[in-house]
Amino acid sequence: MKRFVVVFAFFVLAIVVIGAGMLSQQRAQAQGGGGRGPSPELQASLARQADLEKSTPQLQITEEVLPLVVPGHTIGETEGVSKNSKGHLFVYSRTGTSGISRGGTAAELFEFDDKLKFVKLWGPDNYAASFAHSVRVDKYDNVWMVDEGSGMIVKFDPNGMVKMVLGRKPEAIDYLEEYVERGEKNENRHPVGNMGTFNRETDVTWDSQDNVYVSDGYGNSRVVKIRKDGAWVKAVGTYGSGPDQFNTVHGIATDAQDNVYVADRGNRRIQVYDSDLNFKKTIAVVGAPWSVCTTKGPTQYLYSGDGNGKIYKVDLNGKLLGWAQTSLGHGQTSCLIHEIHCESDTVIYKGDCSTWTVEKITVKGGA
Repeated sequence: MKRFVVVFAFFVLAIVVIGAGMLSQQRAQAQGGGGRGPSPELQASLARQADLEKSTPQLQITEEVLPLVVPGHTIGETEGVSKNSKGHLFVYSRTGTSGISRGGTAAELFEFDDKLKFVKLWGPDNYAASFAHSVRVDKYDNVWMVDEGSGMIVKFDPNGMVKMVLGRKPEAIDYLEEYVERGEKNENRHPVGNMGTFNRETDVTWDSQDNVYVSDGYGNSRVVKIRKDGAWVKAVGTYGSGPDQFNTVHGIATDAQDNVYVADRGNRRIQVYDSDLNFKKTIAVVGAPWSVCTTKGPTQYLYSGDGNGKIYKVDLNGKLLGWAQTSLGHGQTSCLIHEIHCESDTVIYKGDCSTWTVEKITVKGGA
């Protein structure tokens, strides 16, 4: 019994230290400075972005913080936002009764109707809900829950039944034995990644043939293509800043031509691929892209959100058409945008993990 208590205490201490380290690493990656202040490359990128914004129209917008209430519960950090064909809003949030990731369940998926009234909690007490990152709804109204902490993606049908599970959560007992009891070290911060498992994946999207594309993510640095039947087809990417390399793959979207837009946040660029994950081009006019989405309709646009609260509107050729600053006066400087959902050319929803809100952004004029 005494040995168990000691081991458990060491385990908790290790989790706290690692969690703090991960948070520090994420903040450094978001800033691009590695924790030592902006590098010369980052300073040059920031200057180019500032000059670009000066010469680009600023979009006129209205912001509406949605009055989302979960009875008897706190909504928490609203990491993921998406809507279905009925206008229902889905919010994947870092909240719940226990944490942290791996063994914890500090994530919950909420549904609100078109009047913003709470409907239900999806997948209550499910094994994959550990550390929320994003939620997406496909064209069939299936709801896809992307959980960074568990390394799992869960597909729910419109009735809330589990239809597919991708990835596998590392067992807490394995972690305890390897890193606490035996004192092993995992010094490979940027692994290549295995087929069949994710390492802190971040987002999901689909092409016209229902193939699945996953941005994977914080641990791995790659994009994965999976067939609609769940068979893994291809993975592209390693850690770095060169061709087919990524530094914090934080979001993903597709257009009507099945081009795949990958938010390469740490490299401050969006990398564009075809449906077979062959590289096509780079878009580097959107600051640090935390999340991306494409609009519907005959003329599509790409929207990108930066954690500093800026939203960028880009045509599919990569030209910046306009930008807007959101979330002024919220008291934070990062994670003001974590995920965005494009409802139309002029209406965007964003999850704000700094201030625990979901906002509706309406573009009134400009580009």
